[in-house]
Amino acid sequence: MRVAGVGPAVASRHMTVVHPISRAWITTGGTGAQNYDEFADDAEITEIIRTNPHSALAIEMPHRAPESLGRSFTDSLPDAVARLADAKADGSYTPAEEVVVLYRITSPGDEPAYGLFAMVDTDQISTSADEPGLVIRNEEVFIAKVRERVALAEATGHLLSPVLLLQTGNRAPRGAPPDAADALHRALAEATEAAGAPAATDLDQAGRTHAIWVVGPGARQDELLALAGAGELVVADGNHRSLAAQLGKLPRFLAVITTPGSVAIQPYNRLVSELTSAPEELLGRLRGAGARIEPVAGPPAVPEAGGTVLLYLAGQAYAVTLPAGSGGRVENLDHALVERLVLRDALGLDPGDKRITYVGGDYPASWLVGEVDAGRAELAVLIAPVTVDDFVAVNLARQKMPRKSTWFTPKARAGLVLAELHRDDAR
Repeated sequence: MRVAGVGPAVASRHMTVVHPISRAWITTGGTGAQNYDEFADDAEITEIIRTNPHSALAIEMPHRAPESLGRSFTDSLPDAVARLADAKADGSYTPAEEVVVLYRITSPGDEPAYGLFAMVDTDQISTSADEPGLVIRNEEVFIAKVRERVALAEATGHLLSPVLLLQTGNRAPRGAPPDAADALHRALAEATEAAGAPAATDLDQAGRTHAIWVVGPGARQDELLALAGAGELVVADGNHRSLAAQLGKLPRFLAVITTPGSVAIQPYNRLVSELTSAPEELLGRLRGAGARIEPVAGPPAVPEAGGTVLLYLAGQAYAVTLPAGSGGRVENLDHALVERLVLRDALGLDPGDKRITYVGGDYPASWLVGEVDAGRAELAVLIAPVTVDDFVAVNLARQKMPRKSTWFTPKARAGLVLAELHRDDAR
């Protein structure tokens, strides 16, 4: 494998919370996968593993493999360990030391997205305004999912999927470019352009091409690390994985550092498989809480802007304007109002209730409507996407986003770059 920028190690001229991967395993092809939490239906995971048993998904979700159905995640961990060992042995991955990895995602008609695979200091994670740190975690999480990620890292001794961090450029240290996020974007674009043929490419389910280039020690690596760490990093995707690094006492976690110019936020909708009351009663409770409800003709669609959500049930769509409360900006985001007024107050459902499915932007409104029409769900809630500007503003204020409120695209692919943990790291 060709490693770009190999040469004598050069001490970084900037202190940074972003570091090379001490021992990486780089795909040689065929292992890329959607992240374990990108699916609305577990059966999709099983089918992907059935079709491509070499996919990293078979390691990340071992209990969803066809031969493991019915077994628990914990009971299936030995299978994950064996699959990773086999992938290394058969040449699906090749090792590299003290590297960062350039990452580019392209698709027809879209501007390229850029990122950098690297390791980030776990002790820099901040979850509130009074907690110091340059890595901002911004969403409520489901602790059961976090515990699974901790157990997987401990069992395999590797991190297989990265946390996606958005470099905001805010609070850049003295000496860093004033437009650090833009500078990182330009540097990543220039580095990939000059790097030659990629080490590997991977095609995802949406037709995007994911390409990676390995960069060893040297001036180029130093520059990229300094720019990647020049400012606050917001967790755009991977809140569970970042908390797993903390609970697992890992000093560093695997990340892809990207830029605002490389991402967009798509809708993050909800399906409810079973209502706890009749449709008329649900609508009546919402009206009683102060909601304005109007029937909608034509095919249901995700609202273009916030302020109104769309409910689809019993063959009819309704535009619902939920009343704002006395709380601040975050408490009155559409996703927070849906969680509080529709799911909790009107239906009596906790956000982690198994009857609620959180459906990301890869699934169109027609898919959610089809689930209701087919009887596999009784309610679809369509919510306008949060804007990137609003997302960054909320996070820089150290406020916490509602659960499952931001579906960033394009998403970083799992299984392209693995980080091997030192024995002292995985404990």
